[in-house]
Amino acid sequence: MLKKMLAVGLLLNSFYSVAQNTTFTHADTLRGAITAERAWWDLTYYHLQVKPNAADSSLTGSTLVQYKVLKPSQVIQIDLQEPLQVQKVVQDGRELKYKRDGNAFFITLNKEQKTGNKESIEVFYSGRPRLAKRPPWDGGVQWVPNGKGNTIISTSCQGLGSSVWWPCKDHMYDEPDSMMISVTVPANMKDISNGVLRSVIDNDDQTKTFNWFVKNPINNYGVNMNVANYESWDEVYKGEKGDLPVSYYVLPENLEKAKVQFKQVPMMLKAFEHWFGPYPFYEDGYKLVEVPYLGMEHQSSVTYGNGYKDGYLGRDLSGTGWGLKWDFIIIHESGHEWFANNITYKDVADMWVHESFTNYSENLYTEFYFGKEAGADYVIGTRKVIANDIPIVGTYGVNQEGSKDMYYKGGNMLHTIRQVVNNDEKWRQILRGLNKEFYHQTVDGSQIEAYVSKHAGRDISKVFDQYLRDVRIPVLEYQFKNGAMQYRWANVVDGFDMPVKVQIGSGKDQFIYPSTDWKSVKAKGTTTMKVDRNFYVESKLAKS
Repeated sequence: MLKKMLAVGLLLNSFYSVAQNTTFTHADTLRGAITAERAWWDLTYYHLQVKPNAADSSLTGSTLVQYKVLKPSQVIQIDLQEPLQVQKVVQDGRELKYKRDGNAFFITLNKEQKTGNKESIEVFYSGRPRLAKRPPWDGGVQWVPNGKGNTIISTSCQGLGSSVWWPCKDHMYDEPDSMMISVTVPANMKDISNGVLRSVIDNDDQTKTFNWFVKNPINNYGVNMNVANYESWDEVYKGEKGDLPVSYYVLPENLEKAKVQFKQVPMMLKAFEHWFGPYPFYEDGYKLVEVPYLGMEHQSSVTYGNGYKDGYLGRDLSGTGWGLKWDFIIIHESGHEWFANNITYKDVADMWVHESFTNYSENLYTEFYFGKEAGADYVIGTRKVIANDIPIVGTYGVNQEGSKDMYYKGGNMLHTIRQVVNNDEKWRQILRGLNKEFYHQTVDGSQIEAYVSKHAGRDISKVFDQYLRDVRIPVLEYQFKNGAMQYRWANVVDGFDMPVKVQIGSGKDQFIYPSTDWKSVKAKGTTTMKVDRNFYVESKLAKS
């Protein structure tokens, strides 16, 4: 469907590393643009069938791609990354000709493609996929011997693209309405993927095929395969939309500590349904699945590798102590069910839509259980790791994300906008409204900006421009003259006019409304001013 950290030194840099290209290639365009060979058809359904072979780290399988013709064309683009190979492509029982251009395959269709028709092709493939080098940041497929004669297999591919391990329309703007995932594994192993388990088939070759069905639209990097000798248990969460099936899959040796640590899942669901609205995938359930890497936001199949510790691998990324009150991966990656999997960027240049809101969800979770000041402490504590190096918004059409500041600067931007709204219930309804307005959709970042601005009660487009597209921190300049305080914004984009709350002398907190021109407010008998700490700005006494 068309719709749809303070860690220690290098640890922080690795978690939020962003590759920045200064030049873009033909391959970047094929990967990141809505090419003519993508634009003419609307993806409606996938059936992915895959059989991993741990003996040689290879995959064999196929993807059935169903689509609706939007306008006539005879060439379709399907993506599959080297070194994987397409073996054949079939439509209506006939093999089709195709040409490879790097990681893109351009397939010539024999059958006339008529507007409105529903068609399908099946792409058969095999090979040894790219090994995950540093998952989830530098992903692919991970093959980890468990020391007991078995191999744990997992996938992670945000940014890199799901075509690193299966053939698909590898662009975020278009999602299938539903999907079947069939994974064949040794009989003593289990595969845990997205959605609901429909069946397990015993095969004649001592393997089993796990058939998972996803009833909701799903972004392609959210699709995953997790193979291990899992132990599991289930519960039901009584949520806003009724009974939500919740399942947990962990390695046998971690079962007892997982049963303790994963008690945070219902707590997370309660907090996030309060702030963001109903969990977006009741029909597909919620799963938390242990993997041999840190974890990721795979839709309805969130992966976990935080060592059963609170914080981020036992560390508090905010430096305030509040980050040690909860498990970072359970909270952060599950927050993505609302911002990433429900509301999904069309272009990775708008990755802030995923990461800024989900980073902000960390302090909202803290607030829900420990109070408003604790939540504020947490998000403000993360400012020390904001780099202000390059803009948060990346370059469109070439699969390039922006600065890692999309996490902590983005979270502080949203916390600042909340202060501008100055009404906590209205702010909560904005967050819930986003998840209702853009339910199961892919979006441009501008749509999110416009919605927030419309419902905030004032135009805050310049606030978004300042924090998303500029690297400067706004500076409130002020001076005292003749019983008044004069003030203005400096270090800002043209037209920046964000209100800010200040305390002048020993007076009560009050809003002032600076622009880039000098304004004044009465301030008798004082020469001090303090900006409310919740605003991510700086202040400076102007030179006379």
